[in-house]
Amino acid sequence: VQLQASGGGVVQAGGSLRLSCAASGRISSITTMRWYRQVPGKERELVADITRTGSTNYVDSVKGRFTISRDNAKNMAYLQMNNLKPEDTAAYYCAADLYYLDGASNPVVSRSWGQGTLVTVSS
Repeated sequence: VQLQASGGGVVQAGGSLRLSCAASGRISSITTMRWYRQVPGKERELVADITRTGSTNYVDSVKGRFTISRDNAKNMAYLQMNNLKPEDTAAYYCAADLYYLDGASNPVVSRSWGQGTLVTVSS
């Protein structure tokens, strides 16, 4: 199983970016998908999560500006980030709680992580 995050970049304050997370492999189902961010020297922070049925949660600092969504058919998650602020600058990581099939086609539960995608917001 692999998670691939993309969409990071450099944007001015007030601008927007859309991050994507693609899960691939012998995936049986994905329950919760999450976006985290991390600044060097600080702990990784949960930014938003979304269940398979679409229930969402956000950290207070991004409420009203960020929107998490997913496409279950494509095993994709997205993070639409609007009105970006310099304090949003970080490496953003996606994670998924999922079931995949092992070599014997047995379901295995796992939390998988993607590589980070860097978001830089200039003032």
